[in-house]
Order: sequence, then structure tokens, then C-alpha cells
Amino acid sequence: MLSDPEKRREYDAEQQMLRMGGGYGYAGTGGGGGGGARGGQGFGDFGDIFSMFGGGGGGGGRRGGQARSGPRRGQDLEVEVTLAFDQAMSGAEVPVTLERHEACGTCAGSGAKPGSTSRLCTTCDGRGSVTHDVGGFSIPEECPSCGGQGTVVEDPCSDCYGRGTRTVERRIRVRIPAGAKDGTRIKLKGKGGAGMRGGPAGDLHVITRVMPSPLFKRKGDDLTIEVPVTFAEAALGAKVEVPTLDGRVAITVPAGSQDGRTLRVPGKGAPKLDGSGNGSLLAKIKLTIPSSLSDEQQEALKAFSELDTSDPRARLFS
Repeated sequence: MLSDPEKRREYDAEQQMLRMGGGYGYAGTGGGGGGGARGGQGFGDFGDIFSMFGGGGGGGGRRGGQARSGPRRGQDLEVEVTLAFDQAMSGAEVPVTLERHEACGTCAGSGAKPGSTSRLCTTCDGRGSVTHDVGGFSIPEECPSCGGQGTVVEDPCSDCYGRGTRTVERRIRVRIPAGAKDGTRIKLKGKGGAGMRGGPAGDLHVITRVMPSPLFKRKGDDLTIEVPVTFAEAALGAKVEVPTLDGRVAITVPAGSQDGRTLRVPGKGAPKLDGSGNGSLLAKIKLTIPSSLSDEQQEALKAFSELDTSDPRARLFS
């Protein structure tokens, strides 16, 4: 047993956390100023509680439940990474720092000191739970002797204090596919918390947070951009250039175009995550009115006004 009282308290507290947590993950941070990571496998409903202990309705008795001493899958983790808009569009490889539980190398995850072994819990016969009759129902309860593990470690490992896992900081690089959206989830199988007693590791779920672009707004796989045009360009028609993700493209503004008209340029939008190409660029015409006019411009507009006999407000009174 652990002779140091402080180590003993830490070991007991950690064992209690492991018994209640259900998984073996930890926390982490994402690249580019990303947020924290989350992990956890709580009970979703009463069915989950019964399945954890293997209990069911009917039947009484002290001992009961399904064994929990076998391999157990590790905890899934989540981490957020923050990307610039350009990174999300072109794809990027970002660093992610994780603090996660990994199997202790000294005891190979058993929690027992090398050369010693854990023994089967005699209170629950290795099931990890006992049951009690309450009002005709058989209610499972964590075994008080082994804390739900099914086995008892009498001589804990001095490196992990009987936990079977150690907290390790890992720095990995995650490939973000081109076209990632805000909230895109990327699963890295087996990169989560370590499994228990030889169980498989959990998965790491990377969630992207994409910063807004000063030029483009995203709508699905399409990108929208406001294109300022002059009164003359809108009235007479013109060919103007607009920026794209990879440069610029010339578009034709039809004569008589109204403010807010949208022109579609196929294949110049955001990359599709399935690799099937790009969405469209939606160029929205924004009519610009000069804040000041030269004398010549004023004379020209007055002459145009005298020639223009249309009434844009006529429909208001029809």
C-alpha cells in the first residue's frame, strides 16, 4: 500500500474520479488561438445507468450485474481550432496541444505495481456492482469494495498510484480540409483518451471556428461579395473585375442593372468538402452615388434629367 498519506489521499481521490467519470480523456487546446477541449461520457438516462452495472428489473440479492473488469474504451475528446478565413478556404495543417490520459508504461495500464497483480473483488465477484431490492425493483449500486472496477489493487503502481493511466501532454498536427466551415467536425480515430485494461482509445473530435472575411460572406458553398458600380456603369452596362479566392475575375454588368442585382459566377465559390469542386461567387451590385460633383458633372446630370421623362414613383400612386 502507499505509505505516504498525501499520496494515499491523491490516489483515493483519483480512483473516485475514475469510478464516476466513465472514460479516460483530458483537455487540450487548438492552434491559431483555439479554445479548450472537452471530454466526458455521462449517463444519458436510466437505461445507461443500468447498462453500466448490468442491472435489470426483477430479482433480488446482494450480488448482481455484469462484469466491468474487462477492457473499456477510452473517452472521446473535443477540441476547437480557430482558423483565418483564407486558411479554411485553402486547407491548413494546424497544431493541437492535448493533455490526455495514456496507459501507464510502468504497469502497462493495470494499476498494480510490477511483479504484483490485482485480485478479483470478492464482494461483487468481479462484477463491479451489487444490487439491492427497493420496492420490488433490483437497483444496481457501485461495489463499495472495488469502486466498480471488479478487481482490487492491493499494491498500487508507484508511478501512476494505481490509476493505470498517466497524464501526458501531446502536440499533434491536424489537417483541416479545404472548404471547412464554422463548426465543421473532424474525427481523428484513436486520438482521444486511453482505454482501460487494454481497451481501445477514444476518438478526438476537432471543431473548426472560422474567422469572418472582410470581403466575402458564405452561404453554403457559395460566396457573396458586394461590387460597387457607378450610375453610368449600371445604366450603360460595363465589364468590371471582382476579387476571388485565387485572384480576380471579370464580370459583365448588364445595361440597366438595378441596385442589389446579383450576378452568379460558377466555380468561384468555396471548395466543397467532398472534393467535387467549388460553389459559385455571387456578385451583388451596390450602386454608388458620388458625394460631390464638379460643375461639368452637374451640368451633364441636369441635361440628362431634362431628357428623362420616366417617373420612378408612379407606381406608389397607382
